[in-house]
Amino acid sequence: MIDFQPNRARGLAPTLVEQLVNAILRAIEAQTLRPGMSLPSVREFARQYGVSTFTVASAYSRLVSLGWLAARPGAGYRVASPDAPARQSEPLSWEPPRLNAGWLLSDIFADHSIPIKSGCGWLPGEWLNEEGMHLALRHMGRVPAMRIANYGHPYGYAPLRETIAASLSAQGMEVEVSQVLLTQGVSHGLDMVSRTLLRPGDTVVVEQPAYANLLQLLRLLGLRVVAVPRTADGLDCEALERVVAQHQPRALYINTALQNPSGASIGMANAFRILQVAERHGLWVIEDDISRDLAPGVTPMLAALDGARRVIYLGGYSKVISPSVRVGYVVAHRDLTRDFARTKMAVGLTSPEIMERIVHQVIREGRYRAHIARTRERLAEAHAVVAGRMQQHGFEIYGRPQGGLFLWAKVAGQWRERGANGLAELALKDGIWLAPGSYFEVDEADTPWVRFNVAYSEAPALWRFMRDAGAA
Repeated sequence: MIDFQPNRARGLAPTLVEQLVNAILRAIEAQTLRPGMSLPSVREFARQYGVSTFTVASAYSRLVSLGWLAARPGAGYRVASPDAPARQSEPLSWEPPRLNAGWLLSDIFADHSIPIKSGCGWLPGEWLNEEGMHLALRHMGRVPAMRIANYGHPYGYAPLRETIAASLSAQGMEVEVSQVLLTQGVSHGLDMVSRTLLRPGDTVVVEQPAYANLLQLLRLLGLRVVAVPRTADGLDCEALERVVAQHQPRALYINTALQNPSGASIGMANAFRILQVAERHGLWVIEDDISRDLAPGVTPMLAALDGARRVIYLGGYSKVISPSVRVGYVVAHRDLTRDFARTKMAVGLTSPEIMERIVHQVIREGRYRAHIARTRERLAEAHAVVAGRMQQHGFEIYGRPQGGLFLWAKVAGQWRERGANGLAELALKDGIWLAPGSYFEVDEADTPWVRFNVAYSEAPALWRFMRDAGAA
């Protein structure tokens, strides 16, 4: 019925999702799939063709959004009838969403219609630890309902906190369970820590460029934000000294491993200098370390070097398990952790124990480390391919992380002078989501830099667009 022969050659073929979408469209056009006919279930299709259920679900969802399939709860997927809303071809007549602040901050995470997501911040569905998730969910099905029917502990699920403490201790950061507080992802942890330590009008330091969601959060909290340039080896510590002397900030926010958006990691000498500045000037250091598991080598951990005195450490699982797994953690001195727990309860009560149990089961089922190792390998391969494409097109690449999700690059051609905002708007009309540098600037200045997620940036259509748009 459907002629689908997956081509897994990296860099030479569209993604498996795109291949499956095209195969189903060909079957519809050839009328081997006719209006009203049912498609195999997601699980059955995945089993039959040897692909991930995430791949099949993503392809089906895209075809629903384009009007070619119809989905009914409990009835699966069918070919849409001729009188269904006008269908869109893939991707030339795709209708882009309006590029505005509301879409960027909220709707973008639920918008599955964008064919090429080069600007996103997560792994493709087919890369995720599907087997580990299924095992964890089956395990949860055997847990008596009354065990998880009530609010969890304010600090979070104890066995997961113990696992986190043991893991960090193995990396040189001596941690007691009483220092670990679970959150609904790292962004929730950043909000909770900032609300506890800071007050509206306080000054804080961020990196330049900086994590886009952090900048939005700090603005919402009424904080005054100043930036210090990020270099390939870490923070520009001379600039940090000047900023601290001039503005007397209360806190510094930093990504240590595989910084978002630049992909760079700090070196040991830079780590010591940052901690010396913090000690001299009484700065809190808030270390967002969400991507450490994806780092290909050894990267200093500020909290380990500091003994968790001035450093508040944050980590989580959305980058390695699934973006829908909103489980993170904060590690700090036990007195601070108690204060963070009070804030957590005041603004949102306990974090969901069901999700924390799932994460704990994924970690302990034995394939977690192998999944991370394989993900690192795939990201390294993608880095090599995408960096090669960038060189061919005259892009200037910031650093060579060779790991993690991101490459930070300055586009070529006319957009090097004009800035990347206009390029991003043009790309969206072609079904390509780019993340221009303005997202990551304190003053939202239009720059020629763009953050590329290497796992989504091998598509030939992306690079055809760059040539046609004069960005090469």
